[in-house]
Amino acid sequence: MKDQGPIADRSKILTEQANPATEGLDMLSTEEALASIQEQDAQLHRAIAAARQQIAQAIDLIAERLAQGGRLMYIGAGTSGRLGVLDAVECPPTFQSDAQQVQGVLAGGESAMFRSVEGAEDDAAAGAAEMVARAVGARDVVFGITAGGTTPYVHGALQQAREVGAACVFFACVPFDQAPDQADVSIRVVTGPEALQGSTRMKAGTATKLVLNSISTLVMAKLGKVYDNRMVDVNTTGNVKLLDRGIRLVMDLGEVARAEAEQALDTSKGSVKLAVLSLRSGLNFQEASELLAACKGNLRQAMARADAQ
Repeated sequence: MKDQGPIADRSKILTEQANPATEGLDMLSTEEALASIQEQDAQLHRAIAAARQQIAQAIDLIAERLAQGGRLMYIGAGTSGRLGVLDAVECPPTFQSDAQQVQGVLAGGESAMFRSVEGAEDDAAAGAAEMVARAVGARDVVFGITAGGTTPYVHGALQQAREVGAACVFFACVPFDQAPDQADVSIRVVTGPEALQGSTRMKAGTATKLVLNSISTLVMAKLGKVYDNRMVDVNTTGNVKLLDRGIRLVMDLGEVARAEAEQALDTSKGSVKLAVLSLRSGLNFQEASELLAACKGNLRQAMARADAQ
């Protein structure tokens, strides 16, 4: 490792501390050790609930920017970065969103997804350079993820993003005073010391996954990718499972039997939204397509306008 100068003492950061509740973990029976870890995991939902207001602010901010044509960039290192990549790559198959709309940026590049590149997280300049390479601008949102709140790669990226007017969200599992940030929205899910000291792939990683699940789902709902609690932008041409799901969605929302749902979905070229809109409004494929486009793909708005005509 190249000379980094004086090494900062991170002992006061919660995620780095030893957890008194799991002392003697290696001497417990398997069931006792498992119970100890599960007791720690059970605390996560309370920690996430305590940050609900900030999570909601992030959702509204991201949805606003994406509706204007912006992009969401998750950025992190190690487990935090991999979880951002995971959430990003799940958006297109779940919501048929553009692959560029939500992106995961991982310190160390794509190879770090499969093999640890530990030193990459210390390079703040590399984080900033990645934002420049991706042409991050004023319509975009850069979402920094760092369990302990101190990752230089993430802070470098956020600093560059702020300089070009991008909105910034920061997520950490420690209190603000232990790792301050200058983001527009600062989400702090305080998960406490890990069951295994410093292993933030555990509670902090689980909390990160839960928060990102909620954020991407509700952002896409605000963008019209969800009707009620259904994934109406499902890719019915992807595989047999998704085709069956699409047929059942059309049956349910279009209030028709399976054979009619299959026919409507086929006529609508696999679009659940168009099939449902046509069935519920009586519009033909072209009319339904034009109305849905006028409503920017929002099925609920399109159905309301059809009913009002």
